[in-house]
Order: sequence, then C-alpha cells, then structure tokens
Amino acid sequence: MNIKTLKLERIGQIQQADVTFGDLTVLVGPQATGKSIFLQFLKLVADTGYVHDELRKHGIDWQRSLLSFLDVYFGEGMQGIWHNGDSPSAITVDEKPLDAKELARPLNRSKKSTVFYIPAQRVLSLANGWPRPFQSFASEDPFCVREFSETFRLLMDREFTRTDNLFPKTNRLKQAYGDLLAKHVFGGFQLQVDRHGKQKRLVLRQQQANSSIPFMAWSAGQREFVPLLMGLYWLLPAAKTKRRDDFDCVIIEEPEMGLHPKAISVVLLLVMELLWRDYKVCLSTHSPHVLEVVWALRKMQECKAKPRDLLDLFNVAKTKPMTEVASAILQREARVYYFDRDGQTRDISGLDPASKHGWEAGWGGLTEFSGHINDVVAKVVNRRQLPGLEQ
Repeated sequence: MNIKTLKLERIGQIQQADVTFGDLTVLVGPQATGKSIFLQFLKLVADTGYVHDELRKHGIDWQRSLLSFLDVYFGEGMQGIWHNGDSPSAITVDEKPLDAKELARPLNRSKKSTVFYIPAQRVLSLANGWPRPFQSFASEDPFCVREFSETFRLLMDREFTRTDNLFPKTNRLKQAYGDLLAKHVFGGFQLQVDRHGKQKRLVLRQQQANSSIPFMAWSAGQREFVPLLMGLYWLLPAAKTKRRDDFDCVIIEEPEMGLHPKAISVVLLLVMELLWRDYKVCLSTHSPHVLEVVWALRKMQECKAKPRDLLDLFNVAKTKPMTEVASAILQREARVYYFDRDGQTRDISGLDPASKHGWEAGWGGLTEFSGHINDVVAKVVNRRQLPGLEQ
C-alpha cells in the first residue's frame, strides 16, 4: 500500500475525514462515527483489483454498479452511505480525486492484496471452533469479515495441517511474547487442534489434563483473541522471513476487545513487532490504554529515550531480540485522529492534555470521563473537609 493520505467526504456519518498515515495510525471516537467505514475504504482503494477478483471467484456479481458494489463490499443495505445530488460523496487519494465509479469496474488492476484486515467482528470467523469459509457468510456480512475468515481457514488448512499445538508455538512468536500471552491471555492453557468425531476444532487444554475446553466455553477475551492471534501468525511467517512480501499494511479494529489491560499491553507489544517487521499499522480503538502507550512513545521520542526505557514500559526482559524491536519502534512515527459526532475528523497526534481543544485534551473522549470523575470526587471531598462550602 503506497497510499500516504486518504480523504473521504460526505460518506455515511463522515462529513470530512482527512488522514495522513504514519507508521502507526490510530483512529478514536465514539461508536458510529465512521472509523470502520474509513478503514474499509482504505482497504478498497488500495486493493480494488484483489477485492474484485475475490468476489468474482465466489460467484458474486454487482453488474458494474457502484451502489450494488457498496452493498456487496460493506454488507447488504450499506449503499445508503453514498450520497449523490448537490453535495455528492467524494474520495481523494494522495490529493488526487478518485472517480468512485472505478471502484465498481473490473479494470486491469493488481490482484495481489497489500492490506491485511483484521475486523472487529473477527469472532464471527469461528463456527463451533473452526474457521468459516467465505461463502458461509450472509450477504449482510462485510467483505473484510468474510475475507479474514477465509484467510484464517487457509492458514489452518495449509500451514497447520501437521501440528496439533498452536500455542505456545516458538517458531511464530518471540519468547517474551509467548510468556506474556501464556500468563495474561491463556492462563496456562494450550491452544490445540482437536478432533470431535470427524470434525476438527480448536480447543484449550491444560498440559496434564485429559479433557479439552471447546470454543464456546472459553472466556470472552480468549474467543476474541484467538482469531487475532491467527491473523498475526499469518503476518509473522516462520523461519528467517521477516514478513510476507505481498502485505505492507495491517489494519486491526479494536485490538483490545474482551481483554484485561495487561493482555492489551501484550497485544500492543505484538503491534510493535509488526512495526519492527516494516508493516504500516492502522488501529481503531475505544481503549485509553492504547493511547496511553502512544502518548508514552511520543514522549520517549521527544526525550531521546533508550530502548530499555520502552521495554520497561511493558515490563519485558531486555533481551537482544526485544532491544532490537524497541530500538526500531523509537524511530517510528505515530499519528492519532479523532472521529467526532459532527462528522469531522481531527488530528490529535500531539495528545496534549493541556490543549485548548477539548477533543485533544481528552484524547478523543477516552480520558474525558476519568477527568470528570476526578473533578466530581474532589468536589465531594472538599465539601466534606470544609463544612460550609457550597452545598
């Protein structure tokens, strides 16, 4: 993906979203403000030919109609996000207007995918503990969900056909990541491929136990995290290969879903691994924990911090492999954008708590409530300690 800037106007809830991508780009804002629509458009404009090829391969036809194509790509009923008339929807890529009708035309474009998309609805990829094929989804399911599930299924069929143990798996993750995931996500359980009759399924199993725990009995965090882990396995090839050549951008929606803050820290470490492997990464999030890490990274860069300082942030051992990752991350650029209810998108990359703009001072609303709680509690405490204060 060679896209440096993407601008959407009057599309769905978005009035104007103008984003310049960093090595790490984070989108924040309330629900239903257009973050997912924006990220799906990023995938579409980067990989139009690939998207067309995949849809046709599965027998889907939109007859070159833009509105029909939007229904196919975003899910049935979503063509309404596109506006015509006096103030039509518009897309600008790297400051050049894009004729949206071309998004629905099967022109001579590359059929390789350059953007790997891990959707917020990734848990839908597992049916009874095994990834679903593309065609098992309904017409209302977005392309990015269907494609992710199909990739997950191919990973299991092609690369993990001769192994039962999927976690821990030393040839996919650095030891530091594996240790932290074992502690904060899997709680000592192993992730394995099991056979229930003739059906393969993913299960959790304690090392010494004879019984296995099926998918629906896992914790909510484990159900959300395992598809994410499988996506990361796809991006972190075994042996000495640093990354998959076809992909240069990774989108992860809401990586914090269902996870305890300590587990979120491990996921953010894995995001650092992606950056070290020279992927560009785009995240959407509702977690203040994610922005706290981005804020800390920016401050460390300003203060010329050492790699060991970044590793201290995550309480990770200062091994040579992890020091190499931390050293690279301190050179990466992070950008943050706030998607507001008014349809505007604002650059809050400074994450300045003293900013005159409330949407930056409150980090896009993620720290706003905490500040409000502190103010209210302080007022109550002062009133208790100083009788006669305003009732």
